[in-house]
Amino acid sequence: MNLALRIARRYLFGKRSTNAINIITGIAVLGISIGTAALVLVLSVFNGFEDLITAMYSNFNPDIQITPASGKTFEVDSSKILKLYQMDGVDMLSKTLEETAFFVKDDKQEFGTIKGVDEYFKGVTGIDSTIREGKYQLRDEDRSMAVLGLGMRNKLSVNVDDLFTSINVYMLKRKQSAGLFRSKPFRTKYLYPAGTFIVQTDYDNEYILTNLEFVQELLAVDNEISAIELKLAPGYDIPQVKDEIQAIMGPDFIVKNRYQQQEAFMKLMYMEKWLSYAIISLMVLMVALNMVGALWMIVLEKKKDIAILKSMGAVNRTIRNIFLMEGLLLCVLGLVAGFVIAVGTYYLQKNFGIIGVPGDFVVEAYPISIRIIDFVVVGVTVVLIGLLASIPPALRAVRVPAMIREE
Repeated sequence: MNLALRIARRYLFGKRSTNAINIITGIAVLGISIGTAALVLVLSVFNGFEDLITAMYSNFNPDIQITPASGKTFEVDSSKILKLYQMDGVDMLSKTLEETAFFVKDDKQEFGTIKGVDEYFKGVTGIDSTIREGKYQLRDEDRSMAVLGLGMRNKLSVNVDDLFTSINVYMLKRKQSAGLFRSKPFRTKYLYPAGTFIVQTDYDNEYILTNLEFVQELLAVDNEISAIELKLAPGYDIPQVKDEIQAIMGPDFIVKNRYQQQEAFMKLMYMEKWLSYAIISLMVLMVALNMVGALWMIVLEKKKDIAILKSMGAVNRTIRNIFLMEGLLLCVLGLVAGFVIAVGTYYLQKNFGIIGVPGDFVVEAYPISIRIIDFVVVGVTVVLIGLLASIPPALRAVRVPAMIREE
């Protein structure tokens, strides 16, 4: 074993001449352990929310979405659709068309987005698993049915069990006829409520789903859609499949994966995650000042030992390394204790939900998810903080002379 490490370990676990040193050292280790646990748990909570929101979005957003590079809609190219169907890695394909519309139900009026989808949409996204009331149904014989987001259902006061009261849908006509006897500016059709879905607040407050043909008739288009949505087969590399799809569709189309469909939101979440991590790291750095005091007092206590080591031939680098090792050992003790606290808290939160989410949220307790990379990041951070805190006492130890005059 390295000489500096052996001496540092002996100083760490040896008896102190002053009890205050033990107290300060204990406080330093406790502070580092609590800071370490806080870092791991903060990252784990953000991971939990990321997994939760990704799962929620996955029930509405596809693995891959193809949209036009310019304009809102495009005509379906059957040859490209066939190539997409024949691609390795593409499991299912759905055509969708969405547009802003004006909805009227009795005395309730609201703007929102109407999205027409084909029969494959529920297989691509899993939207039918989010139904809270009623059922997922887009057509009933000759009637077009609507599946409303929970927010839209509340704003329009829709009763999904009332299949006889319709929702009026108004769509502004794209082209107006000129002249004295111009036609009405809106095209009107009727929907009947079938069910309510709950995915995420932004979607719930905005979207109403129905069949694709209804929206095409409302917009007076025959073969136009706004997006092609794809579900990929398990095990395929998403970036590679995405590049192949882009090659098929060409530069006139934008191909997005699930992250890119919610890029702004996900970037904001990552920013909040690492900003919280930076703030807690600064708190750990402040706690490490206790360790500076503890190591400094150990240096003063061991001045005779340092002088003896120097007189026996120990160089300044060896003396410096002893107290650097002492600081690192203190950090490792706090690090291990912090990991134990974090794992224990994770287990309790995961299984018993000891900390609940205030208000009416989709989950009752804070979601949490531990990842190995978080332990690596936290470990490196805490060790670096410990190393920085050890440098001043180590440099002070180097300045102790080889001969100390007894008073």
